[in-house]
Formats: sequence, C-alpha cells, structure tokens
Amino acid sequence: MTFLFLGIFVVSLIVSFAATRQVRDVASRRGWVSLPRDGRHVHDSPLPRLGGVAIFLAFSLSLILWLGLAVLYPRLLEGLAPATLLRIYVPACLIFCLGIYDDLHGASPWLKFSVQGIAATMLFVGGMRILDLPVLFGAHTFPWFVGLPLTVLWVVAITNAFNLIDGLDGLAAGSALFSTVVFFVVALVSHSWLGSLMSVALAGAILGFLRFNFNPATIFLGDSGSLFIGFVLSALALAGAQKAPTLVAVAIPVVSFGLPILETLLSIMRRLISGRPVFTADREHIHHKLLQMGMSHRQVVIVLYAVSALFAMLSLFLLWPTGSTLGLVLAVVGTGIWLGVQHLNYLEFGELRRVAMRTMEQRQIVINNLAIRRAVEELRVASDFDQIRSILLAAFHSNDFDAFELQLKSLASDGLGETHKPFHWTKFQHIVSISSLPSWKLSLDLITTSNKRRGSLMVYRVYSQRGLQLDVNLVTSEFPVVLADALDRVLTNPGLIPAAGQSDPPYLAANL
Repeated sequence: MTFLFLGIFVVSLIVSFAATRQVRDVASRRGWVSLPRDGRHVHDSPLPRLGGVAIFLAFSLSLILWLGLAVLYPRLLEGLAPATLLRIYVPACLIFCLGIYDDLHGASPWLKFSVQGIAATMLFVGGMRILDLPVLFGAHTFPWFVGLPLTVLWVVAITNAFNLIDGLDGLAAGSALFSTVVFFVVALVSHSWLGSLMSVALAGAILGFLRFNFNPATIFLGDSGSLFIGFVLSALALAGAQKAPTLVAVAIPVVSFGLPILETLLSIMRRLISGRPVFTADREHIHHKLLQMGMSHRQVVIVLYAVSALFAMLSLFLLWPTGSTLGLVLAVVGTGIWLGVQHLNYLEFGELRRVAMRTMEQRQIVINNLAIRRAVEELRVASDFDQIRSILLAAFHSNDFDAFELQLKSLASDGLGETHKPFHWTKFQHIVSISSLPSWKLSLDLITTSNKRRGSLMVYRVYSQRGLQLDVNLVTSEFPVVLADALDRVLTNPGLIPAAGQSDPPYLAANL
C-alpha cells in the first residue's frame, strides 16, 4: 500500500506540474486573466486564474490510474471502496464546474451557495453526513432534518473558507496542503485507505501547482481551484468522521482548517459589526492587515504558512486524545488567536472592546449621570448664588471632569456691572490653571428659557486613556438651560449675589 500511495502522489505531482504550465499558457493566449481592480487585488499585471483546472486534472487522472490498476490487480481494491470515491468525486465535479463558470463569467453569491448546497446534499445522501455533535449534545444522534442542514453548513463554510483566503500568491494552496497532509496522516491511523489515497492525490496536485503559484505567481488558483480544494477537504472530513473516534472526527478537521475558518469568522463578524453586507469585498483580511504592517508579499505568505503548519501540528496531537492534550491544544489555539487578532488592530473589535469596557464601568457611569440629574433638579429651586455654587461643586466633585470655570454675565437691565468675577473649581491642588496640563475643554453657553445669555460654563478634562464615564449629553442638553435660569433669578436680585469681598478665591480645590 505504501508504494501505491507514493506512486499516486508522484503521478499527481508530475501531471499537475505539466498541466499548470499548459493551462497558464492557454489562458494567457485566450485572455482568461484576472485584472487588478476594486483596489483590493495585490497583483499589478493581468494573470491567468484557471489554476484549478490543472489541480482537477491531476487529481482525476491519479484516481483513474488507480482504478485502471485495480482492474489489472484486484487486490488493490482491498480496504478501498470505489463507490464511496464516486460519492465524493461526482459532487466535487459539480463544484469544479461552478468554479470554472465563476472564473470565466462571474457567479453571484446566491448561485454559488445554491450549487454548493446541492453538492453538499449529494454528500449527505451518499452517507457522508454529520450524525452527532457529542462535544455539545452528548451521544444523541440527530434526525435527518437536523443532520442535513449541519452537513450543508459545514461543506459550504469550508468550501468558501479556502476561497476567502485566496488573496495572495500561494496562500490558499499552501494552507490547503498542510490540511491535506493532516487528513492523510489521520486516514492512515484510522485505516481509511480511500481517504489516504484521495488525500495523497490532492497533495501531489497542490504541490505541483505551487511551483507556479508561489510568489511571484504566474498563475492564480481561481475559484475553480479554491472551491474544488475546499469541497474535497470538507468531504474527506465527513468521510473520515464515519470511522474515526468522536474527538478525532470533530476536533481535528476544525483545528487543521484553523486559518481559513478564522479568516471566515473574522470577515463575517467584522462586516456585521460595521453594518456592511456580509458578501462585500474589502482589503481587511488577515493577509491585507499584515501587508499594511510593512511586511512584503512573500513574508506574509511565509508567516501564514507557519500559522497553518502550527494548526496542522496541533490537530495531530489530538490523534491521542486525553483531557490534558485537549486542554493544551485548546489553550494554545485560543491564546494564539487572541494575541493574533489583537495585533491586527481591527477597528471593529476595538469598538467591541470599548463597549465591553463601557458595560463593566456602567455602575460608575450611572453614579456620574445621577449627580448631573440631581444637580438639574436642585438648580430648578436654587434661590441664591451660594446654593448654585454648592450644587455645581457637588455635581462635578465626583465625576470625570477635572475642573470648571463659571463666567457670569449681567444685562444692562440688571443695574449691575457688565461681568462678574468668574468662579473656578479644580480637582488639582497647587495648580494655578488647568491649562498647564494637556486637556480638552467643553464650553457651554448659558442661555435661559427666555433666550437671555447669562454667561458660560467651561468644563475641563485632562487627557486620559480611560474613556469619559458620563453621558455627556446630560451636560450639554438640559443642564445649561436650568443653570442659566438659576443664574437669571440670582442676577436679577442683587441681594442674592455675594459681596465683592466675599467672592471665592480664583481656584477651589476639591477637598475644600
């Protein structure tokens, strides 16, 4: 069996290498090329994008060779099931044709999903299906109307995941190669000879194509290649799940597909958070982010190869599942994903972080908001300047502002001077002016309900990494009007204004 696997691999490799060169030349002559457009492509010149044709031919001819040899040497069929091969190969051909159509004419997302759903249903009918999810639901076996949607979801998700990471030379094919090697090893351990045979044939086809697809590429994988590879790998995972132990069947495919699954989840989450259509294209994929960080094209691909290799290695640890092994793998994968996403600096996740922090700080926000609301109610009945001053001090003493300055303005009809001495407050002692610190200022004009200007209130806050724990609209909406009305009552009654000698010092510290 070893010589059969080796022979199939070599044949697939040679056929893929030769076919890729021919497909590249024919596609270039006929104008079947990918043009750089939409600002999201990283290549500068038109390149043929039908590399999937070479992979499909190599994969198909390798399997045909095996079937031909099996006719001459029936013992080659021992432990292998040609009928199962057809149950995978026929829907895979349907996916390949979809990819060809998309490469040449362009297919809408709904057409892609419809055809992929049909192909996934063909796998389900052929016996390759998700029967249970013991990690979540124990040993309970799903009825067909639950298993079918789960199977379709798995196949469509993995098929499009490899299509989604096909944005740099050699990235999707290289990542798929690592996953294919994992499936070959798992199939050998599980004595799934058909899975081993198909995995080794696909690995040879991908490796032969990579000679022309690695940076600088002379041909692209195209949807015909990325969709075909993703579909075959998703089908092999389903086929292997019928024989492998529960944990191996569920966890190994998920971990080995780590990079494309992560890219898919990030893309969906980013677009949902930012309110954009899920199917829209952008330049915020993982490889785009790494390019923006200053890495070269080739460096990004090598880094992501290393990530794919790490996922592949961790998935193989699960061949010997124990509590400690599973915990270690999950810890490494979870920590790596968390750190990686943090360094990519996605704005959407930064906003989620801000909202989470805002939620954790909600108690203090409520306290600060209530201080302003309470001040509004007390200002409505304030009858002299001392009361206004005490209300302002109480409102701003414990919240997130660091200082305020109240400027009073008299009207000619008041019979008073034009402007009164300002009233200041700051949290900082021994500081002459908060302007000596880097800070921002919010200036509020105090306009009464009768449209009379009674001065201004300027609130200050020193720049800080921590967000403002206060709904600032409470300060900018009703509060200045109520304060202006209170000042209007005081300024129109000179007996309620403190004498000049009783005015406050320029700055009052918060603890006074």
